[in-house]
Amino acid sequence: MPVFLISPECVTPPTISITGDLLVHLRDSLRVAVGETLWFGNGQGSRYQTEITDVSKRAVTGRILETIHEPPAHAPRLILGPSLLKGEKMDWVIQKATELGVSEILPIASRHSVVQIKADRVDHQLARWQRIAVEAAQQSEQWRVPTITAPQSLATLLKNRVPGIATLMLTERREGKSLQTVSLPKEPTESVLIVIGPEGGWSKEELAQTEQSGIQPITLGPHILRAETAALSTVSILQSRLGKLG
Repeated sequence: MPVFLISPECVTPPTISITGDLLVHLRDSLRVAVGETLWFGNGQGSRYQTEITDVSKRAVTGRILETIHEPPAHAPRLILGPSLLKGEKMDWVIQKATELGVSEILPIASRHSVVQIKADRVDHQLARWQRIAVEAAQQSEQWRVPTITAPQSLATLLKNRVPGIATLMLTERREGKSLQTVSLPKEPTESVLIVIGPEGGWSKEELAQTEQSGIQPITLGPHILRAETAALSTVSILQSRLGKLG
C-alpha cells in the first residue's frame, strides 16, 4: 500500500489533517472516501495508519489507528555533494539520489559550474528541489526525505563539514583509489560525503583545496562520464557497498 508523505505539521495526534496539493490529489483524483484506511509518512521516520473521517474542500482529516517508526539504521548515512548542473540535469540527480536513499544533498557552486543561481532565486530553487525530493521519496517509499541546502562553494563546504565524516572526491583524468576498494566506515552513526564536479570538471584551485584538507580522490575508471551519470553511478556503488542496495 502506498505511503503518502505529509508535512509533520499535519500531524496532531490522534488526528491528521491534509491540505494543499495532496488534498486535491486524494479528493479529486483518488476519490478517497470516509472510512477508508491510508498510510501517511512525515518524512522524518514515522508512518501513520489512518482512517479517513472527513473529506471537504478545505481538508481531508483522519484518525490515527497505528504509528510505526523507521527501523534502526544498520549502515552509515550517505551525503551527496553534487556540483550545480545545467537544465533539468540537476533535477534528475536530486530525484534519483533521493530514490537511492541519500540522507542529504549539498549542492556545490563550483568554479566550472555552468549554472550560477542568483541570490534572489535561491529560495525558489530550493523549494523546487525539495518538492522533487518529496515526490521521489514518496514514489520509492523512503522513510525520510533528504535535506537540501543552498548552493555553496567547495571551500565553504569543506570548512563547515562536520569532523569525522569520511569525505571522498570523485575526479577524472587523475590517479585515485577505485570506488570499489576505497575504505568506508561501517558504523550506522557514521557518514560518508561524496563530492562530484560539474560538466567542466574541478578547477586546479578546488583540487588543491581538497588535497590540503586530506580528502581522498577516487575514480570510476579511465572513461569520462557525464556529470549526472557519474553522480548516480557513484551513489549506486556506494549504497551497494554500504548494504543499502542489492
